[in-house]
Amino acid sequence: MRIVVTGVNGQVVQSLVERGMAGGHVVIPLGRPHLDLAESDAGAIRAALELAAPEAIVSAAAYTAVDKAESEPDLARAINATGAGHVAEAAAALGVPLIHLSTDYVFSGEGSRAWREDDPTGPRSVYGATKLAGEAAVLSACPNSAVLRTAWVYSPFGANFVKTMLRLAESRDELGVVADQVGNPTSALDIASGVLAVAANLLADPAPARRGLFHMAGTGETSWAGFAEAIFTASAARGGPHARVNPITTAQFPTAAVRPANSRLDCTRLAQVHGIRLPAWQASLETVIDRLVGAEGTQR
Repeated sequence: MRIVVTGVNGQVVQSLVERGMAGGHVVIPLGRPHLDLAESDAGAIRAALELAAPEAIVSAAAYTAVDKAESEPDLARAINATGAGHVAEAAAALGVPLIHLSTDYVFSGEGSRAWREDDPTGPRSVYGATKLAGEAAVLSACPNSAVLRTAWVYSPFGANFVKTMLRLAESRDELGVVADQVGNPTSALDIASGVLAVAANLLADPAPARRGLFHMAGTGETSWAGFAEAIFTASAARGGPHARVNPITTAQFPTAAVRPANSRLDCTRLAQVHGIRLPAWQASLETVIDRLVGAEGTQR
């Protein structure tokens, strides 16, 4: 497959390049200055994508600074909603399938069970609201699309919770980590493999059932504190940085944007329709820690 992915430096983009190459695919990252979603120029976005000659497009570029979005709502909406819609319009015009990445933040974070695709949405942050608007724009503009919601993304690339914990543990013996938010830690490497599989299905099968909303997250759940403990256990086993975890509440760690207390995603539909189920998050974490903690026991 020849896949064009919006964005250059994101965790999923870098993981797609790696997993795509390993699978014999051509993955072309497309970002600024060649593709700038913030400019909201539909013609320029279509021209850039058309020039790259994709067989499928992955819409991964997004405004992901969750707290900063509260003070930059217009920019967040330009990228996450308007820009995503223009990418979908281009995919429809080019006649190629589109896979768009979204987030658990489209939900309110309430409840005690994992969210399903048909559950009512209710974002409580600018980031979540703009991503929800982006979903609607994509599904409206490009019926030949699959929107994949994911959560708690980490990888060997970029900035993420795993790398932050390892960095902080290099200079601290104890870390306070929120224990009353629960979700599915998800490796961007696993997301990349899942996206490639969905793309292949969309290209091979025109059935409408393959399109629409899906949840794609790591199998199993934990709290941020539980995730941190697993990170430090895995790192310590390799001689890497580790610290004691002091479980705290959300109220003890205030942020500009409201974080969902319940970020769990039910991924049953993805398994039933596309035959894809991501690995257990604990196993995927071990793979990432292997790459992040060097033989000398320090973070790479």
